[in-house]
Amino acid sequence: MITGKFPSLRLRRTRKFTWSRRLVQENNLSTNDFIYPIFLIEGKNNKQAIKSMPDIYKYTIDKLGALVDKAIKNKIPMIALFPSTPKKKKDYHGNEALNENNLVCKAIRFIKKRFKNDIGIMCDVALDPYTSHGHDGLLKNDYVLNDKTIEVLKKQSLLQVQMGCDVIAPSDMMDGRIGKIRKFLDKYGYHDVQLLSYAVKYASNFYGPFRDAIGSKKSLTSNKKNYQMDFTNSNESMREVALDIKEGADMVMVKPGMPYLDIIRTIKDNFKIPVLAYQVSGEYSLIKNGIKNKLINEDAVIESLMCFKRAGASAIVSYFAIDIAKKL
Repeated sequence: MITGKFPSLRLRRTRKFTWSRRLVQENNLSTNDFIYPIFLIEGKNNKQAIKSMPDIYKYTIDKLGALVDKAIKNKIPMIALFPSTPKKKKDYHGNEALNENNLVCKAIRFIKKRFKNDIGIMCDVALDPYTSHGHDGLLKNDYVLNDKTIEVLKKQSLLQVQMGCDVIAPSDMMDGRIGKIRKFLDKYGYHDVQLLSYAVKYASNFYGPFRDAIGSKKSLTSNKKNYQMDFTNSNESMREVALDIKEGADMVMVKPGMPYLDIIRTIKDNFKIPVLAYQVSGEYSLIKNGIKNKLINEDAVIESLMCFKRAGASAIVSYFAIDIAKKL
């Protein structure tokens, strides 16, 4: 015999059936939430495996057609392009970033010619894929120079926009670069190009596989702690976002993603601006290897992505984008 009073409200009632769980579901994941990152390499008719990122490849430009077509058919709104620049084309100043025939520029032209505006193109603005030292800007005595780097980033931004890039995404973490880039683009008539600022980019330990993919891991001298954010700090992220919004950012990025869900939520609550999360290479590899080794099941991917939505992310850059979009 059961004795004692039970609560009149039982929260398990709405969890009993699939239909009732769907009815009260607070957050949803759709294909509209994804940005699909693509790695580029030189050559023809080739794709190259990335050892540290299972099932992720680097593609030659002529291979992009089928890949982008797949993203469009699965209703993914935007792709992000990342170059694996040949070592012989890297130098101390990252001059390849300003070459109109670099991998990113050629990829933008290829995609725009074939697909017009059927899908958006996002391009990082930073020098790390192009520098022999692996840093995001111009280096002097092992210190990245802020203002001189911005002068190069302005030119890099303009070049990518002239090629057809839709969303410029400065990921360098130089102070004041959003305002400088916005004014520079406006000066040349590109008022409608969107700026997605990597406003909150932490000096994280989760970037290793990405650096391996773009070829900057072995060449990186020292670390990036003197310009990327300290992962012990949270209030500082609010100041970074406030400054970038004031300078003209249309959207902001938090990178990495899952270890910083608290930052995503705080930004969303305080600024009401579109906040994007980057589920970075280290996060991807941990989950993917967990699935391959049968330590976790594939539903962990959906769970990880839903975490971003629950925290307040408007969209997610994820290497799982295509696979999950197919399921959705």
